Amino acid sequence: MINEYKIAKSAVLKAGKILLDYYSLDYNISNKNSKKSDVYNPVTDADKAADKYLRTKLTTAFPDYGWFSEETKDSNERLKKERVWIVDPLDGTKEYINKIPMWVVSVALVENKKPILGIIYNPIKKQIFSAIKGEGSKLNNKTIFCTKNHEISKMTILNSITETKNGLWIPFKNNFGKLEEVGSVAYKLGLVSSGKADLFATLRPKNEWDICAGHCIINEAGGKMLDLNGKKISYNNPKSLITPGMLAGYSKSVDNAITILSGDTILW
Repeated sequence: MINEYKIAKSAVLKAGKILLDYYSLDYNISNKNSKKSDVYNPVTDADKAADKYLRTKLTTAFPDYGWFSEETKDSNERLKKERVWIVDPLDGTKEYINKIPMWVVSVALVENKKPILGIIYNPIKKQIFSAIKGEGSKLNNKTIFCTKNHEISKMTILNSITETKNGLWIPFKNNFGKLEEVGSVAYKLGLVSSGKADLFATLRPKNEWDICAGHCIINEAGGKMLDLNGKKISYNNPKSLITPGMLAGYSKSVDNAITILSGDTILW
């Protein structure tokens, strides 16, 4: 796994440089969703260039592994593979476009549907969150852990800018100590794994490439991730969307918070 990690890390750093090279340019932006959809889902030349580099680098180095990326046309061939790269070359495209430093490169490797390697890189802040299964999590080569604060009323929750804007968090604003909006899903997971906040939570479905690398890092930082039904999450599925939503952090924090976010009653 060390070889996979070294090559993946090198590729992620190069992809980050590609994104920085485009950052101040007049690049093209398009909406991946149809005109009939109210949801704005942008993609840029930068997303595509980073994806092309990562795909070439990782599939050349590991031709027997599958490939599943937000910006690559999907193939059922990956479903036959024991190991699969799950990639978001630019998680937080809206933030990237608006020059908000909450975007990252996210690369994960799964084996038999479970994450075994994860790397999340924020090029602006020069933060590299990483993990290999069984070997702990690191931020810029320093070991990191989730916080162990499991008191609901004192928790800082990293949540979605869009979900907050749409009023989805209004019912929960008095349950937690603080709700803090952060752009990229993967970046939120990196921050929680390094103890910068107590919990990551989203009330809406996310794609595998949004969360897979972060899931590995959270696991190795002493935490866990569950969907809002309290079920474990697996990867390399025929459909990428994980429903209905999810949360991650220190195990007891997740157990306490899920009873609120799933609509159940909690007693303590």
